[in-house]
Amino acid sequence: MVYTVKTSSKIDTVKDELETKAKEVGFGILHTYDFKQILQGKGFPIEKDITVFEVCNPEAAQQALTRLSSISVYLPCRISVYEEDGYATLATIGFEDMLGSVDVDEDFQAQMALIFEDLKRIMHSWDN
Repeated sequence: MVYTVKTSSKIDTVKDELETKAKEVGFGILHTYDFKQILQGKGFPIEKDITVFEVCNPEAAQQALTRLSSISVYLPCRISVYEEDGYATLATIGFEDMLGSVDVDEDFQAQMALIFEDLKRIMHSWDN
C-alpha cells in the first residue's frame, strides 16, 4: 500500500517547505532525488516533476535498527512529491505493508506506528 496525500498547494511550495515541516516532528532530510533532472541527464526525459525526499528521525532509526536489522531495507523513510491531476501529491510506503513483511512483536509495531504518524503529520502539513 502506498499512503498518499493530495494538497491544493503548489508543488514548489511543498518542496520548499518540506524540510522545515519535517524538522517540526524530529525528522531531517538526508537527500533528495529530482527524477526529472536525473533522467534528463541520462537521456531519458520525463515530463512530470517528481522529487523523492529521504527523511530520517535518528532516534527512531536507531531504535528500529537495534531491534530488527532487516528493517534497514525500508530506511531511510521516503516521501515522494509530484503533481497529479492538478494537485501536489505526497506519497510514502504504507507501514502496514512494511511491518507485514517482517516478523515483529506488538511493541515494535506500536513504535513503528508512532513514527508513521509523524510521517503522516509531515505529509498533511499543507491541508487546507
